[in-house]
Amino acid sequence: MIKVGKPKGQQVMRTSSMSATFLVMYCVLLFDVVGVLGDVGTAASYGPPYLPTRCGGYSEDQFPPGELFAAVSDGLWDNGASCGRKYRVRCISGPKRPCKVRSIVVQVVDLCSHDPCPATLQLSNKAFDAISKIDTKVNVEYARI
Repeated sequence: MIKVGKPKGQQVMRTSSMSATFLVMYCVLLFDVVGVLGDVGTAASYGPPYLPTRCGGYSEDQFPPGELFAAVSDGLWDNGASCGRKYRVRCISGPKRPCKVRSIVVQVVDLCSHDPCPATLQLSNKAFDAISKIDTKVNVEYARI
């Protein structure tokens, strides 16, 4: 630290405020890079036909722009209350290092049609391709937003 001729108390205050500013900037950067900080589960892709769904039936208006949507397992379904919920999802691991370094936001449009569901989240093909390089079940971190 460079002394600027001010009393010691002001120097300590400046150092402390600079440290706090650095810490806030670091946390913002860390969240931006890491992206999610939530629960851990699995994700797999599922393809068309996407209709009908348990949320919107045959309506194509239920799908968000960009086709980033998901069908969820019983644990997230919440008796249908999950319809329309959004989750930030990030791939964290899988076979052959499949993860792309980004997170996406998906909207729930359906309940998983398989019993038991093969993954916590079944992502539309476009959503899955956005987080994984290969088409195999991956481990994800997800958080409701």
